[in-house]
Amino acid sequence: MSDTPSQPPGPPPSGPSASQGYPQQYQGGPPPYGAAPQGSSGPRATFGQRFGAWLLDLLLLFVPLAIVGIIMALAVSPGVDEGTGEVNGAAAGVSILLWVLISVGAFAYYILLEGGATGQTLGKKAVGIRVVSMQTGGPIGYGKAFVRTLIRSFISGNICLLGYLWMLWDKEKQTWHDKISDSVVVPVSAYPIQR
Repeated sequence: MSDTPSQPPGPPPSGPSASQGYPQQYQGGPPPYGAAPQGSSGPRATFGQRFGAWLLDLLLLFVPLAIVGIIMALAVSPGVDEGTGEVNGAAAGVSILLWVLISVGAFAYYILLEGGATGQTLGKKAVGIRVVSMQTGGPIGYGKAFVRTLIRSFISGNICLLGYLWMLWDKEKQTWHDKISDSVVVPVSAYPIQR
């Protein structure tokens, strides 16, 4: 036995730091009851939250797209030969131009909003989730948002939706487009937006 008095234990260790690859807002410890599921480095948005946000965004984009589609149908119909069913060049050109504008608009929606300061599309805002950088916990920026949107549009859903479903068994709850853009989707309650 030692005759020296024992020292009281020091303060408990604080949560992970951003330099360890964890968002700064996460303070460690178990999440409160009802909180989002934990990834290796903190709370994550649930599959249901992400699906709900996607569905809301789809509806927000679908209504304007449906209106444009109706306008396109009306614009092209006078340029169709009733006897042969062929579309004349001007009507086809207008149709292609409108579809290009729609595609660019949909891409811009995701890139500008997910790459911006909040990391939220309107759907994500409504369900209380946001996209953050895996390394800093802050905005991912427009470059990574572009890559994320590109992968989501052309890869994640093309193999039986496997890229989307990947989050169900991934330790960080990431989809393929999250992984490639080095991002995670988190609840705003655990990772507040810095103003």
